[in-house]
Amino acid sequence: MRLSQMNRIVVILMMVMVGMVASAQADQKSLSSSTVSQTKRQFDVLFHEALLQRQKGNLDAAFDLLQRCQELSPEAAETYYFLGEFYADMEQNEQALNAFRRACDLEPKNMTFLERMAYASIQAGAYGEGAEMMEQMYEADKSRQDLLETLYMLYMRQEDYGKAIATLDKLEAVDGPTERTTLAKCRIYIEQDNADAAISEMRQLAEHYPNDPTYRTLYANTLLVADHFDESYNVLQQVLAEDAGNLRAQQVLRSYYIRQGDEAAADSVNHAILLNPKASIEDKVGQLRQIIIENEQQQGDSTVVLDLFNELLRQPNPSADIAEMKAAYMQLKEMPRDSVRQAFSYVLQLAPEQASARLRLVQQAWEDEDDDAIISLCSEARQYNPEEMVFYYYQGMAYYRQEDKDNALEAFRNGINVINEQSIPEIVSDFYAVMGDLLYQKGRQTDAFAAYDSCLVWKEDNISCLNNYAYYLSLLGERLDEAEQMSYRTVKAEPENATYLDTYAWILFRQERYAEAKIYIEQALRDSLIDGVVKEHAGDIFALNGDIDKAMELWQQAQTNAPDNKLLRRKIKRKKYFQK
Repeated sequence: MRLSQMNRIVVILMMVMVGMVASAQADQKSLSSSTVSQTKRQFDVLFHEALLQRQKGNLDAAFDLLQRCQELSPEAAETYYFLGEFYADMEQNEQALNAFRRACDLEPKNMTFLERMAYASIQAGAYGEGAEMMEQMYEADKSRQDLLETLYMLYMRQEDYGKAIATLDKLEAVDGPTERTTLAKCRIYIEQDNADAAISEMRQLAEHYPNDPTYRTLYANTLLVADHFDESYNVLQQVLAEDAGNLRAQQVLRSYYIRQGDEAAADSVNHAILLNPKASIEDKVGQLRQIIIENEQQQGDSTVVLDLFNELLRQPNPSADIAEMKAAYMQLKEMPRDSVRQAFSYVLQLAPEQASARLRLVQQAWEDEDDDAIISLCSEARQYNPEEMVFYYYQGMAYYRQEDKDNALEAFRNGINVINEQSIPEIVSDFYAVMGDLLYQKGRQTDAFAAYDSCLVWKEDNISCLNNYAYYLSLLGERLDEAEQMSYRTVKAEPENATYLDTYAWILFRQERYAEAKIYIEQALRDSLIDGVVKEHAGDIFALNGDIDKAMELWQQAQTNAPDNKLLRRKIKRKKYFQK
């Protein structure tokens, strides 16, 4: 059938209109696609730059770029993931968790995002949510046994014992029953007052490994904890019949006798354990520690413990660790100092390299002010323990107390040579502080001040160093503003210390701040033990504050301690302040 002319025109017009509409839609689609593509390119550039800045350590710039990425593409999961990392680093746990949640919502199958969210949940205390994420990850990858370990701890923290046991069951499905999982189950059952279930678990483990006495011993211990005394004892006797020296069985048997109140039998097992050739030194030390704790709790006789020590030390090849433990116990019980000293000396006979025992002797000698003993002990320590800085410190201080400045300085210098990253800052700081004092006394002012600077690097609030440094600067009239700041810190730290008050007053005096100096020196004068130097300083300060009578009184008191002080005699004779 033919179309009329008019119909043909209408059709043609319709086709043209359809073509125009299609063309317009295509143009719009092309424009939209171009805009999306441009946004995507911009996002990619900014995101790449954000990661680059993060790698360089420019964290603020990286964070700003990520936030711009979030604005450009709110559906980009990776942006939220890295923003979450930033929030976590800033310890903003809630914001971090929200960011990780958003990343997981956008890419729910991304295991990296899921795992990070799980740990963020745990960090924020949302243990239930964290456990849920862990369960999802484990279902997706059954090889992740580490997830089960974490899940077990999470359920235990929530006291969800049912799920904790279910998790242990999953672990056992992979590895079979183990001592660790079985003991964990037993602890849960005992916590739930379900002794029968605990015993059943341990019995199954023992039956699973019938030739391993370890598991039968654990079974016996579980029976003992559940008050099944006779059954526990019978299992232990079977184990010990096969292996009389089984240490773990002996330890459980000892607990059995203690629970039964049979002290004599428990003591007998104690001896068997301590003399057991299969027991390591660590086992014996652990056993002795337990015996000491029990003895203290019962306020028992310390000679019983000492007898055990002595019996062990009479055996061939006695252990220095046990000898030191005995000496430490004697010190704890405040036994005579000579006996304690002999006990620690015996440790060094067995093992001269035992630094901890030597240090105890050094500290005791320090308390006794026995500098010769300290020097001798530390000299030996420098042969056996040359890396231990503390021995150089004590040796240097002992020489210092003997006014042997050269040897003291040598000891401190050698001690500084062994400083490392693990060194205790307080001790290192004191090393440099005393070195500074020694160097100043030897007239080496530049080296002394360098030592003080090093001291304050290690401990900026070393009060003694700050005081001495400031005082010596004031004597030289150098860097008085800096000296005043250092000295003020000491006065703030110890506002009633006459020495520090005198130093601060004297620095103010050297700065010609006489009225302020008088305030602080008056506080120092309240201390009845001040020496002549402080009194002379006080006299000088009062003199320049116009109180010559008070100055004379103080100068005369100072002269009692320094009769040969010519400058002081001149001040008294002329009734006038003179500067050196």
